Amino acid sequence: MNAERPDLAPLIDHAQLDPLAGQEAIVRCCDEARHFGFAGVCVASRWVSLARERLPRAAAGPGEAPRLISVIGFPFGAVAAAIKQAEAEYAAEQGADELDVVPDFGALTDGNSAALLADLAPIAELGLPFKVILEAGKLTPEALELLVEVSIDAGAAFLKTGSGFGPPASVEQVKTLRQLARGRAAVKASGGIASVAGALELVEAGATRLGTSRGVALMEALRAGA
Repeated sequence: MNAERPDLAPLIDHAQLDPLAGQEAIVRCCDEARHFGFAGVCVASRWVSLARERLPRAAAGPGEAPRLISVIGFPFGAVAAAIKQAEAEYAAEQGADELDVVPDFGALTDGNSAALLADLAPIAELGLPFKVILEAGKLTPEALELLVEVSIDAGAAFLKTGSGFGPPASVEQVKTLRQLARGRAAVKASGGIASVAGALELVEAGATRLGTSRGVALMEALRAGA
């Protein structure tokens, strides 16, 4: 590995969100995360229990074990707030350490900040760190600013660029989210991270987590000096 390059492993949330994935894929994802020392494993709520069995509980200190992350309302967020809340509660009960939540984009389109907050704030009451998936590449500047403010008001620890179902994460998105957050939340870049160079650019722009299903390939390329 190039000594001048930072180790990406402690920043990677290793994702297995393919709806066709079965038990074998979830177990492999967990084992890969432990092997490389990734920050986290990100799975659908359906798989939290299995992943919890495979992953040791994260210790108090950072970097000692991958954190178990469940997506909520994924990928579109177009479910009733009560259903989203029930999914978050289920994930917490099954052992999730963090939640990546898709907000109510319909409320955002309507400019209904009260409905947006009502969608997110109850999830904060579970006591788990949560990220809000913003789909920054699809939103107008005004809508993005509103969603950032509501997310932070609700207690989000991270602003996540996207779900992977929209435009790929970009340096511009990360910089914009950092500016809008003003130090009140961290930034997770997610979606379309396909190369070491691209990942490093996102980190240099200010992302402190990288969500990707290509974590293994990135680490192999990084260690090969590619």
